[in-house]
Amino acid sequence: MSKKHAFILKPGSWLGEGKISLSMAEEEMPFFTRWKVPEPDEKGRIDSLQEIQISGLADMMQNQFAFYDITQKGFQIELQNQSLGKVVGKGMINEKLIGWEFRLDHLGFEGFEFYEKGEAPDTYLLHAEYATNDDFRTVIHGKVWRSAEET
Repeated sequence: MSKKHAFILKPGSWLGEGKISLSMAEEEMPFFTRWKVPEPDEKGRIDSLQEIQISGLADMMQNQFAFYDITQKGFQIELQNQSLGKVVGKGMINEKLIGWEFRLDHLGFEGFEFYEKGEAPDTYLLHAEYATNDDFRTVIHGKVWRSAEET
């Protein structure tokens, strides 16, 4: 397991905020997020929960992420949510970044998320883009930081 990054790879709560733009909406909308990352199970799999609240939308979105087969340079990832079901992708780790991508031609879905180490300890800058073959596109910019609260 990588010692380079605390985000995702060490248990804890992470908070975040930023702007999200959807191809169906004119302006960027503020969002807030919280990650709950537990201890890995006996096989090293990390089943985490991400909650996202977008300003102006009533429903909180939930994504379940599973990280497994974790090495110094990468990992496998599963994303599960109501709109996609379960999708599998690949992750990468280097000195400055931790990120992942999904390319699912059969669903017409692709996307990536990158978390780059920020200046402050346990802070990451976030950039993500997702697209579907029906021209629905989501672009996300923001940051996440380790929460003082315990999971």
